[in-house]
Amino acid sequence: MRVLQLIDSLEAGGAERMAVNMANMLSETVERSYICATRQEGLLKATIKPEVSYVFLNKQRALDWAAISKLRRYILEEKIDIIHAHSTSFFMAILMKWVLPKLKIIWHDHYGDSENLKNRKYGVLKFCSTYFSLIISVNTDLKNWAHSHLNCKKVVYLPNFVVQEKDLHKVTQLKGISGKRILCLANLRAQKDHHNLLKAFKLVHKQYPEWTLHCVGQDFKDRYSDSVYQLVTALDLEQQVYFYGSCSDTNAIIGQADIGILSSSSEGLPLALLEYGQGQLPIVATSVGNCVSVIPEACREFLVPPNNPELLAEQLMVLISDGILRQHTGDLIHQHVMKHFSALTVKEKLMSFYTEL
Repeated sequence: MRVLQLIDSLEAGGAERMAVNMANMLSETVERSYICATRQEGLLKATIKPEVSYVFLNKQRALDWAAISKLRRYILEEKIDIIHAHSTSFFMAILMKWVLPKLKIIWHDHYGDSENLKNRKYGVLKFCSTYFSLIISVNTDLKNWAHSHLNCKKVVYLPNFVVQEKDLHKVTQLKGISGKRILCLANLRAQKDHHNLLKAFKLVHKQYPEWTLHCVGQDFKDRYSDSVYQLVTALDLEQQVYFYGSCSDTNAIIGQADIGILSSSSEGLPLALLEYGQGQLPIVATSVGNCVSVIPEACREFLVPPNNPELLAEQLMVLISDGILRQHTGDLIHQHVMKHFSALTVKEKLMSFYTEL
């Protein structure tokens, strides 16, 4: 079995991390494991294992004949059986299916705005879904949506997963006081609702002025990111809130933090929560998407409604005020994540899907 993970970029986003993690994981199982970035490389390129074959297309437009020809030749030369297309890369996968009909196409839906599926545009996706052999959804809402709206008969739910790395290569040094750091792993996108986070942190800062907030994620230099920085200034938090951009050393960063937070207005199944859990961080998060599945029942008081900075701040302060509770909560979440979202558990399910094809 030879499987190609297809992804538009290798920037440090959730879907991109999952594509790389799957390619790395499968290199130990299938005959050959491959990954292809269609449009853009990025930080995650350095995390691809040597055993995984990598190709970059440098695609410049929707119908880039040079990129299409390059991928077709590569698939033929490597005798690839399955293309596992992540997020918006499905169109390139379907082009390959049209010229190489024996290919099996899996589409992996990482759509993060699952609270607003009624507004999702899916005309092209619906047409292409006729050629999918399987759709994998990262939460049950997306699975149900695909069943109702797309033309692929086989749709399954497969959770995101975390990969345990032995070494923490420490590059990024978090600012602030050790033992008093709140971490938010989230690209600067509107659905991550940093406005909610900053308003909550302002309330926390009034009670606990030594605590600091650390935001790690890609800055797209757009109106949303501008609005986030403007709010930091308006709330007079320039000395307490730090932005680091995209970072590849996530484990090392988590190792320096004390609480993990996610303030999103909408989610799929956020990898950030799984990474917090793997790193034994206690978590405060909004109850959107499949976030609830990451938090064990005993810790669900730390799930709050979206767009409610008062409640978000309240639960943050519960953890800040009690170091023993922070440790206990982090341990419970860690055990839950490693039991239900480990690479081994997901690999077995994924291999069964591939084998059926």
